Amino acid sequence: FQMDTTQESYLDLFPLDAIVYLTPDSENVLEDIDPSKVYVLGGLVDESIHKKLTLQRAQEQSLQTARLPIREYMVKTVNTKNYHSETLAINQVFDVLSTYYETRSWPAALKAGVSSGKGYALPDAVKE
Repeated sequence: FQMDTTQESYLDLFPLDAIVYLTPDSENVLEDIDPSKVYVLGGLVDESIHKKLTLQRAQEQSLQTARLPIREYMVKTVNTKNYHSETLAINQVFDVLSTYYETRSWPAALKAGVSSGKGYALPDAVKE
């Protein structure tokens, strides 16, 4: 993957209607990757202290939002901490997106990027 870094804001670099801000709090499910869109991977940990901060930021900037289809393709697993989180690290989101782009398979992509510690697994990986 080719990457460029810049001090400029994505708001200054791309048209607003081309930007999709990925946030686990969005009501919109990312169903496919549109090559004409620019996907912003949030860099904030807002799981506890600042809940929904990334969603709020995107809404303030009038951006489209989407979330990964974790609950559509995965099931909650039984774990000792009763912990379930759809909040992923940036590298995990990147792994999910890049695997989906290559395979066009959400189950394969989510398996690649969502660690078991998040409390989710693919249905066929859960043993009854």
